[in-house]
Amino acid sequence: MNFSHVNLLMIAAAVVAVSYGGGLFLRNVIFYFLRKWSEKTENVIDDIIIDRSSSYILFFCVLFGMYIAAYIMPLNAMTQQMALKIIVGLGMGAATLMVASMVYGIIDAYMMKEALNLPHTSLTQNIIRGIIIAIGGLVILSHFGIAITPLLTALGVGSLAVALALQDTLTNLFAGFQIIASKQISSGDYVKTDTGQEGTVIDIGWRNTRIKQLANNVIIIPNSKITASIITNCSLPDKEIVFTVSVGVAYESDLQKVEKVTIEVAEAVLVATPGGSKTFKPLVRFSSFGDSAINFNVILRALDFTDQGLLTHEFIKNLHVRFKKEAIDMPFPHRVVHLKK
Repeated sequence: MNFSHVNLLMIAAAVVAVSYGGGLFLRNVIFYFLRKWSEKTENVIDDIIIDRSSSYILFFCVLFGMYIAAYIMPLNAMTQQMALKIIVGLGMGAATLMVASMVYGIIDAYMMKEALNLPHTSLTQNIIRGIIIAIGGLVILSHFGIAITPLLTALGVGSLAVALALQDTLTNLFAGFQIIASKQISSGDYVKTDTGQEGTVIDIGWRNTRIKQLANNVIIIPNSKITASIITNCSLPDKEIVFTVSVGVAYESDLQKVEKVTIEVAEAVLVATPGGSKTFKPLVRFSSFGDSAINFNVILRALDFTDQGLLTHEFIKNLHVRFKKEAIDMPFPHRVVHLKK
């Protein structure tokens, strides 16, 4: 290696170092001001583009420096051409991942803005990214001179054998598509199955739907089982849920007073307790003459299915205290027995 080659290598290394420094400057300074500017705009698309591209800007700058360095370095024509192709291929791969991330973020934000309710699931996320990555992969293969048409033909023939071997997997995959497209179950919904499982849907994947129970356990159900089951979605048509609390008072009680006091307590609990529907007017409905008490139901409304436990807890405590204060008796079960001589 002669002196001129050493100089060229030093220049190439300097170019890469300068490109790396420029990437740091763009990421930490320029993009900082771009984020500040995007926060002032109403459009969320610029926020997504700036946020997702900032993660790749340093890599692109280094690749740019390496691309220039490949021209400067003392390489033969074949090695130089191969190095340039590899650098461009890496850039195309990074650009594909960046675009996939941007497109999903933009579609997600648009669906939320337009109230179209695109489900937030790993299945939809992987589908969008998979399509873009597949297109980017074909472009990269074409860039390296690999013929795409024979590859697509081979994939088409091989897909038939794969479909036969993975019938159960494909059944769950298309069942996942059906669940998402129907919008009858979405992430965050509280559901009950006809086999007794219940909980909050945390994800709809390509094979399974995951449901988190109140006991902090996760139930994993194949998508095909979900589509074949009778599901009660407690979050539709909206998340607010009406529930009842059963109460009994003595036969000697003034029922008008019982109703008035109970409604006052229920209204106070709904306002003061997190998860209570503050605009809902509680109802009292007397239901039956029991063995030792007149029974009635108190109708309350919670903002979510999981909130009714705390509301019931607070309502019973406050009602018990108020009934004692108002001298309203909630009798123990008892039975009167008459003996004949």
